[in-house]
Amino acid sequence: MAILMIVEMHVPTFFVDNTSYIMYYSIVMNYKWTVIYYETNEGKCPVSDFIDSRSKRNQAKVLSLISFLEENGPTLPRPYADLLEDGIHELRIKLSGDQIRVLYFFCYKDFIILTHAFNKTTDKVPNPEINKAKKYREDFLKRFKEIQLREVKNEDL
Repeated sequence: MAILMIVEMHVPTFFVDNTSYIMYYSIVMNYKWTVIYYETNEGKCPVSDFIDSRSKRNQAKVLSLISFLEENGPTLPRPYADLLEDGIHELRIKLSGDQIRVLYFFCYKDFIILTHAFNKTTDKVPNPEINKAKKYREDFLKRFKEIQLREVKNEDL
């Protein structure tokens, strides 16, 4: 069985004087999603490979936006993220003039699975890229059940 790569990133919390905002932030916004990089049965990790192929500066930018996704989950708005179709989302990143997309899906209430990344060269995300994310999602959900993910998450805490 492939080893899961769980990414735990922590962004500093800040507060303002508005009491209701503090309560909202600490109850709702302080919720942490768990980001997992999809890994094939053969041990290949498309997102990690893509990030590793970039410059250190661009790696930092990608990881920062993944952290932003981890903090905000499904409430992350455009221009940072968007729903494509059938539960497949895109993380929208501009790196050195290139439009980069990291496709992902949510599962088991607490997890964000990053499937793969690519340079977007057309107006719309190409259907083959969306279909690849769907294929990876199907594979992931067949191989990993909720209890397995929770056990791995608890071991990493």
